[in-house]
Formats: sequence, structure tokens, C-alpha cells
Amino acid sequence: MNPTRWSIAFLVLALGSSASAGELKAGAAAAKLEADDSLVIGGGIGPHKVQGQEGELRASAIVVQDPEGAKVALIACDVLMLNRDILDRAAKRIERETGIPFDHILINATHTHHAPTTVKIHGYEREEAFTHQVEDKVVEAALAAAKRLGPVTMSFRLGEESSVGKNSRLELSNGMIFWTGPLTDAVRPTGPFDPELPVWAFRHPDGSLEAVLFNHSTHTIGTTKGNVRSPSFYGLAAQGLEKEKGGTFLFFEGASGSTHNLDLLNAEATLRISRAVTDALAQAQPHPVRKVKGIRSEFAYKVRHFDEAKDDKAVVDYEAKQIKDPKVAQFVVDIFRDMRKELAPLQGQERKTWVQAIQIGDTAVVGVPGEYFTVLGEDIKRRSPFRYTYVFELANDYIGYVPDQRGFDRGGYQVWTGLHSHLERGTGEAIAAEAVKLLERLHDEATSSASR
Repeated sequence: MNPTRWSIAFLVLALGSSASAGELKAGAAAAKLEADDSLVIGGGIGPHKVQGQEGELRASAIVVQDPEGAKVALIACDVLMLNRDILDRAAKRIERETGIPFDHILINATHTHHAPTTVKIHGYEREEAFTHQVEDKVVEAALAAAKRLGPVTMSFRLGEESSVGKNSRLELSNGMIFWTGPLTDAVRPTGPFDPELPVWAFRHPDGSLEAVLFNHSTHTIGTTKGNVRSPSFYGLAAQGLEKEKGGTFLFFEGASGSTHNLDLLNAEATLRISRAVTDALAQAQPHPVRKVKGIRSEFAYKVRHFDEAKDDKAVVDYEAKQIKDPKVAQFVVDIFRDMRKELAPLQGQERKTWVQAIQIGDTAVVGVPGEYFTVLGEDIKRRSPFRYTYVFELANDYIGYVPDQRGFDRGGYQVWTGLHSHLERGTGEAIAAEAVKLLERLHDEATSSASR
């Protein structure tokens, strides 16, 4: 064995030597992201900055090892979204340093709109130094989690939170689809809201928590202390629960491209999420984990062809009717014109991204690379061969909003052409089909292995 292979093998043995073979093991850790007031914040139209911060911005990781020694790693980052160049590199670094296969590593953004920008969108570039720090912290958290591997049991409960969020693509009385502006003339939602809140708990033999994972499907927008950096209500709930219960709490954003919290103040949303997680945790039942595995598929998609005049009219008409300040309206119109100008020469270009499925015992998670419409996430759940299946959006890449066919028909901000929305019609359904294929492969392999 050459020196390089020997050092890697030694590290892998060291990372996994804290418990004997034949047991379920897990380890979790978080790495703090450093930011200051000089950085442009992601999540708005046009660049803006804030003063101060509430809570921590973090990369939080869990590594789970099954009794046969296979491992998966799940990492959540408190940023808006991340591109594949950063996430591929982070996952490959984790693979090299821990031995966890690349296909077994899922990295997701919690989609907080109150962290420094990590993508190019809506009139501003990503903050490169901060973005590369995120990469480093993803790796740091994963390595720290791997070093904590120890014997655990897993319990699971499908909880619910139906009041934090709703389908936000509301049809207005004039036939438009709501984005910003007054909501007084909203008529009806144009799609579903998914209230499911699954909770996975990993406990040490003495009953103390190593980690808790939870998943919910609402845009992560809102701060408690005003114009500050924040992990928003999901991250604040997770950090508060850690202080109360111990362990590491990790939130993974669900299929929320079409859902927002339109009604609650951030403090109340944080409280309700905390209570829903606590209730589910109290009712969680043991779920033996005999197998963990992850698979990825490289998925090809294309930048859509678009009609400049038609797309421009959609933005201009909405801003004229919904936004009272003509300067603000024109600012938004110009931002979208600039984005379409950038996309115009790229129409029809083929690009590649990832679709992923990971099995943890009798539960499965699907990683999709954009802001996925809730109706598509529910479709994956219904078609999955696993009883417990959940979607983690903004995983392993960012390709913009991913609408369903009817979403394209209805129009609205999420389908206006821009750096935030440039996929061909039908891409969302194709991603769902690919996800179901991966789930079926995992399920078939697990069934075959169990029958031997």
C-alpha cells in the first residue's frame, strides 16, 4: 500500500472506530459560518445589506452507518442555495477524507433569505469568499460528524405543522398569480400545501440525543429582530431545541417552491415549528435500520426558449397593477430584462444536474436541485415504493424554480424567465420520474438483500 492510500485507510479506520461492528451508528456536528455587515444578502430583488445577526448560520451534518458498515452523510447549510461547482467539490472532499461514497452524500440549502448570497441572481453576484467558506464548513461539519460515530437507535415519527405556510401562488381577482403587493383581492390557492413534518431521532444507549432531523415545506423567510442575518424560523427552532434537548438538530427544506408563510410573525412561526418537532419527537417509535444507501443520477435539462416581448409584458403588467411606487416597479422590470438578456444566447443549451435518493432503514429521502413545486414533491411521495419518503429540495445544486405543467400555464413570478427560472416546460415532471426510478432501485436492492 502506498503512503497516500495508507493515510486514507488509517483516517477511515479512525473515523469509524468508536463503536463495534454490527450496530447502527451515527454522529452529528455543526460548523459556524462567519459573516459580517459588508456582505450582500441573498433572497431579494437587487442587492441589499443588513446590520447584525440573530442565531447562527451553520453547516450541520449527520453521518449514519448501518450494521454492515455502509455510511451516508446528510448536510444542511443555512444559505439561500448553492451551485453544483461548490457542492460537487465539497462532496468529493468528504469522500476522500472519510471514505463515504460521493453518491451517499447529500448537501442541501435550508433556503434562508437572510444569509450572504451564494448564487448569482436578481441583479447581484454571489459573495465568492463566503461561498467558498460554506464549502469548507460543509466539509468540516461532515468530518466532525464522522468522528462522533457511535452506537445509536433510530426512532421516527411523521408529524404535522399545517399553519406555518400555505400555497402562496394565489389567484387574484384579476387572474394574475400573487407574488408581492396587496393580498386583499386573493381568490383561491392554485396548488397544495404539504403539512407533513417527518422527524428522525438518533439516541445514544443512555437515551440522550445525538441528532434530530426534520423536514417541512415552506419558504424560509422571516427574521425576529428586523433587518439582520438569520437562519429564519426553521434554523432558530432547531437551535432553540438543541439548547433544550441536547444533540444536533438539522432542518432540511422540503418541496416549497410554491409555498410561503404569509400570515405569521417569525417568532410565532419559530414557536409553532418547535412545538411540532417536539410533539413528533415525543411520539417517535423505534425504526430498526439494517441498511443505508445513496444513489445519484446525472440529469440533463435545457434552458428554455422564450418570447422576450411576452415575458416582458408579464412582468410589466404585474408590477403596474400590484406595486404602487413606479420607481420600485421599474427597478424590478429592469432586473428581469437584464436577466433575460443574459439568458437569451443560452436558449436551448443543455446542462446537467443531480437527482438523488437515500435510504435510511424504511425511510427514504429524495434530493432535487431547485425550488421544487409542492405538487411535484407530493407526486414523488405518492409514487415511491417506500412507505416513508420525503423530498429535500435545493440539494446538490441549484437550477432555479421547478414548476409543474399547470404552474407554467398559470404564469406568475416563479415562471417568469430569469436566472431564477429558466427550465423547459416538463422538467419538473421529468425530475419526479427520475427520482421515482432511483427510489425503485433502492427498494428493489433492499428487498433482494433481505431475501437472501
